[in-house]
Amino acid sequence: MREHFDTTIAPATEDDAENRAASFERHRARLFGIAYRMLGSVDDANDLVQETYLRWHRADIGEIRTAEAWLVAVTTRLSIDRLRHSVVERQRYVGHWLPEPLVTASQPPDRRAELASDLSMAFLVLLERLAPEERAAFLLREVFDADYPEIARVLERSEPACRQMVHRARERVRTDRARFPVARETRERLLERFLEAVRSEDRESLLALVAEDATWTSDGGGVVSAIRRTVEGRDRIVRFVLGVERKWGAQVRHEIAWLNGEPAIVSFAGDQLFSTTSIDTDGERLVGFYRVMNPAKLKHVTTVNGDQ
Repeated sequence: MREHFDTTIAPATEDDAENRAASFERHRARLFGIAYRMLGSVDDANDLVQETYLRWHRADIGEIRTAEAWLVAVTTRLSIDRLRHSVVERQRYVGHWLPEPLVTASQPPDRRAELASDLSMAFLVLLERLAPEERAAFLLREVFDADYPEIARVLERSEPACRQMVHRARERVRTDRARFPVARETRERLLERFLEAVRSEDRESLLALVAEDATWTSDGGGVVSAIRRTVEGRDRIVRFVLGVERKWGAQVRHEIAWLNGEPAIVSFAGDQLFSTTSIDTDGERLVGFYRVMNPAKLKHVTTVNGDQ
C-alpha cells in the first residue's frame, strides 16, 4: 500500500511554537522514512529530521500552504545533499557497504501501513544503483505516492524531467525486484527452516532452501573480519555457512528478529550482538543474504523482539 500526502492546509495558529512542534510530530515518522530510505543510516536520518525540525521553527508559516509538503521537500533536499557528499566516504569504505539494519516490530515503523518490501534490505540495496535525485524521485513516486507536480516542486525540476527520472529508476531496479510480494509468514517459515538446517548442519536441507543463483554479501566495514567478495551460487553459500557454523557454532546463538519490516537473523556471542542477516526470497527459496557485521551499524539493534 502506498502512502499519500496530506493536503490539509497548515492552520495559521502553527506560528505558535507549541503548535509547530505538534504539527511536526504528526509527520516525523514520514520524514524519518524518507531520510532513512535515502541514506540507509539511522543516525543520518535522525540528524536530517532534526535539521528539518530546526528549519521548520525558523520558517515563515505565512508562506507555507501545506505543512507536510514543505517538510517532505526540505527533508528530501537535505537527503540529496547528504547523499552526494557521502559518495567519497562510500568509495573509501572497506569491503561491501550495506544499509544499517533498522529494528522494527512485526509492522514497519511508519505510522501508516505500507509494504515491507519498501523498507527491506534487498530494496535498499537496489536503491544504491540510483543517483541521488533519481532515488528521491523514485521513492516519492513509488513509495509515498506523490504526484509529478509535487515531485517537481520538491526537486525543483520540470515535470517531464521528473517523469524521466522515475522511468529510468524503474528500469534500473525492475529486473532484480521481486515480481510478486512474499507473505511475511512465508519469509519467517523459510528463515526458521534455514536456521534449523544450519544448527543441525544439514547440508541437503540447506541446498534445497537456497536458490541456485543466490548471493551472499557481508559488511564488516574493515572493523571486523568479513568476507569482502560477494559469495555467488548455492553450493558456495552453503559451504561458506556450514564452514562458519562449524568454526563458531558452539559460541554463537541465532534468533529471528524483525528488521526493516521483515524477519531476519540476529546472531550473538554470549550477550554480544555481532551480526544481522537479512534475506531476500522468491517465496520458495532464499535468493539473497545481507550480513551486517560492522559494529557501528549494529548499535541501534538493541533488542531481539523488535520493540522500540
